[in-house]
Amino acid sequence: MESLRAARIRPEVSCDEAPAPQRLAPFSVALTADVVVDDEEIGSGRFVVLHNPDGHDSWEGTFRVVTFARASLDVEMAADPLVTGVGWSWLMECLAAHQLDIVAASGTVTRVASESFGSMADRPPSAEIEIRASWTPTDDALGDHLLAWGDLLCTAAGLPPLPAGVVPLGRR
Repeated sequence: MESLRAARIRPEVSCDEAPAPQRLAPFSVALTADVVVDDEEIGSGRFVVLHNPDGHDSWEGTFRVVTFARASLDVEMAADPLVTGVGWSWLMECLAAHQLDIVAASGTVTRVASESFGSMADRPPSAEIEIRASWTPTDDALGDHLLAWGDLLCTAAGLPPLPAGVVPLGRR
């Protein structure tokens, strides 16, 4: 938990501790996050770390990171059948950018497009991308996994990556 608390996630991402699942592992911690720019929420998600000291066969280790990321998506982009593969590549690129080795990665990427009718017809069409993923860290640098997930949230929300060498400052 200390490495999670010490992680300096991007300033656009506001994280809070949340109730963790109790039945999936003997020990767990959960965080929720919102990506906010100019007082507008443009993305959100959940980051959960499960720990079973005895290990778990399907995890291939003793820790498991379980994540969810959601962000608005351009309606035309949501129509592209390749966008789900792009969403998965964002996750893999964020993990690689933090030089994280993982095993047993799995997940889904969902695109949702909505159009309103009847008394709600004046609402413009909207779309979202949802990335649900889990993986097993090969080390205990859980704070780095949180940072990679924060980068995924920002990427999905359309924010550019921080330039190399730039370290985000903590909130005041």
